[in-house]
Amino acid sequence: MIRAWIAQHAFVLLLTLKRLISTPMTSLLSIIVMGIALSLPTGVYILMKNIESATGQAINLPQMSLFLKHNPTPQDLSGIRQRLEEEPHIIRFQFVSKEAALFQLQQNNGLPEITAHLSQNPLPDAFILHTQANSSESLEQLRQAMQEWPEVEQVQFDSVWIERLNELLKLGRFIVLMLAILLSSAIIAIMFNTIRLQILTQQDEIEISKLIGATDSFIRRPFLYFGALQGFVSGVAAWIFIAFFIERLNEELIGLARLYQTDIHLQYLSIDDSLSLLFFSAWLGWLGARLSVANHLWKIEPR
Repeated sequence: MIRAWIAQHAFVLLLTLKRLISTPMTSLLSIIVMGIALSLPTGVYILMKNIESATGQAINLPQMSLFLKHNPTPQDLSGIRQRLEEEPHIIRFQFVSKEAALFQLQQNNGLPEITAHLSQNPLPDAFILHTQANSSESLEQLRQAMQEWPEVEQVQFDSVWIERLNELLKLGRFIVLMLAILLSSAIIAIMFNTIRLQILTQQDEIEISKLIGATDSFIRRPFLYFGALQGFVSGVAAWIFIAFFIERLNEELIGLARLYQTDIHLQYLSIDDSLSLLFFSAWLGWLGARLSVANHLWKIEPR
């Protein structure tokens, strides 16, 4: 029983492949159009994911700079360390002496000549704090509390850019969702019309099949396979388009990375994202075919 079921579906799949190959130009154009439609929201999604990955550490671990008054005593530093260790919102902290800060400043391009003429070190001792990703209100309360410490000159926490970045990422996710909905609807419509034309072309064959006792499930099965297969191949095409786009963009980013002396490159689709793209595209093709078959097949009856 199982072997017969597998053989039947394998025969239908082989028949669908032959039908797809028998009209190469029409199939290729449909696959390219659907692949482009799939690659647009997926491309925006992968760009958003790269941005989130690049900025995720800064967002998940906000930083504060705690600048001390000039010439703090060892007892002052010890007391600040103890209070920082007792603060639950602070994950870790690092002390940066004014000498280390000046040395780091001297390493920057164009600044050694300027710092060489300084009569004294103008930089303060500081603590760099890594805090938990709490709300901006709670972090602002923490900043104000530390500002009251007698050894502290200033506590700097720039949360505005984090909030702006979060809002931009939220907008980007909304754009991805809207693009996915609109272009998925377009893919379903394309597949709906493709299967409709196939049903009309094979109307006589369908009538004969019904006359000899073929069930509706048997008749619609090749159309569903065709939709799922063409959707799957369109997903592969979308993956290739996105990989090519990222490869070209990474080549263009080489010059920018060289100027900033850093590593700037985009990550490709992960295995999970790639599988999700392929399964989703196959499902869209199947859904378009299913809707078309349900709408047109019942109208065909033997005369």
